[in-house]
Amino acid sequence: MRTRWIVAAVVVAATAGAVVAFWPDSAAAVDPEIAVSRSACGTGWADPKPGPQTFRLHNTGSVTAEVDLIDPATGVVYGEVEGLGAATTRPLRADLGNGSYAFRCLPEDAGAIVGPAVRITGGAERTGPGVTPVTHDDLLGPLKTYQQHVMAGLDQLVADTGALKNSVHGGDRAASETAWLTAHLTYERLGAAYDAFGDSDGALNGTADGLPGGAADPGFTGFHRLEEGLWHGEDLGALAVVADRLDTDARALRTSFGGGQVDGNDLGLRAHEIMENTLQFELTGRTDYGSGTNLATARANLDGTRAVLDVLRPLLAPRYPDLSKVDTWLTRTQAALDAAHHPDGSWTPPARLPQPQRQKLNAAVSELTELLAPIAPIAEPRRVS
Repeated sequence: MRTRWIVAAVVVAATAGAVVAFWPDSAAAVDPEIAVSRSACGTGWADPKPGPQTFRLHNTGSVTAEVDLIDPATGVVYGEVEGLGAATTRPLRADLGNGSYAFRCLPEDAGAIVGPAVRITGGAERTGPGVTPVTHDDLLGPLKTYQQHVMAGLDQLVADTGALKNSVHGGDRAASETAWLTAHLTYERLGAAYDAFGDSDGALNGTADGLPGGAADPGFTGFHRLEEGLWHGEDLGALAVVADRLDTDARALRTSFGGGQVDGNDLGLRAHEIMENTLQFELTGRTDYGSGTNLATARANLDGTRAVLDVLRPLLAPRYPDLSKVDTWLTRTQAALDAAHHPDGSWTPPARLPQPQRQKLNAAVSELTELLAPIAPIAEPRRVS
C-alpha cells in the first residue's frame, strides 16, 4: 500500500490547519473507525473536533479502494491512502483546522462516493496545505506540448548523431569530440521521456555497469561507448562502427517514439528525478568515460527540468506556493554550473572544482532537488469520480 503527504509546499512538521500524514502503527481502538466500501463511505465520524487525531480507515468492501480526505465544496485533498485492501484497516492521522471535511472513497471499478460532510469549529484557521487534484484531462494539454518538444528534440538528435558519424568517418578526433558533446547534450535534455524510450535509452546512453566485460563488453554501445574510445585514443576507423550504431539507434528511436507518448505520471515525477539523478551520477562523475563533461550534462539536465516545468506551470502555479523559489534556485543552479564552462567550450570535471565552488554547486543542486520533490504528488493525475 502506498501513502504520502499531500503537500502544496515542503511539509516537515504538522501545524494546525489540516496537515495530514500516515503512520502505519499509530491507530488505536479508541480512534474513530471510518467505513470504506462501494455502498458506504466516510460513516463513523461522529465527533468532529479540531486538532490532532487519527482515523482508522476500514475497508468493509470486497475490492481495493483509495480514500481521500477532502473539502467537499472545493475538492481540495488534504490527505489520502492508496491501495486500501478489502477487509483491511489502516490509520490516517491529521491535525485539522476549522472548515468542512468529508471522506471520498474510490473503489476499484466503481465511481467515487463522497461521505457525509462534517464541519469543524473552535480550532485554528485552516492554513495547512491542500492540493486541488490534477486529473488526466488536466494533463492532456501539457502532455501534447511536451510530446511536441520531445519530437523536435529527437529530430535534432538525429541531425547531431549524423554529424557525429560523419566526423568519426572523416578521421578528425577533435571535431568528433565536439560533435559527440553536442549530440549527447541534445539527448540529455529529453529527461522526462526516458521511460517512454524503453530499451532505446540503454542502447543510446547506457553505461558499462553490470556488463561482464565492462567497457570492453560487446553490449556496451551508445554515447558512453563512443566517449570511451574518443578520449582514450582508440582508432577512429574502429570507432566508425560505434558511431554508425549510435546514429542508427537514434533514427530508430525517432521513428518508434512517433507512435508512443510520455506517461502522464512521468511529467511531475521526472521534474524531481532528473535533478536527483544529476546529484547521483553527474556531480559525482560516475558516468564519465573520459570526456570530463559531467557538468555539461548536468547543465543539459537543468534544461530538461525547465522544459518539464514549462509545460506543467499552468497546473502548478495555483497549487504550489513555492514555485517562485523553484525558479530562483533554477537560476542559481544554472549560474553555478555555467561557472564551470570555459570560453573555449571546455568544462571543468567535478573532481577538479575548487572546494568552495564544488560546495556551492552541490548545495544549489541539492536545494533545487528538494524544492522539486513536491511536484510529483501535486501533479500526479488522480481520480475524482
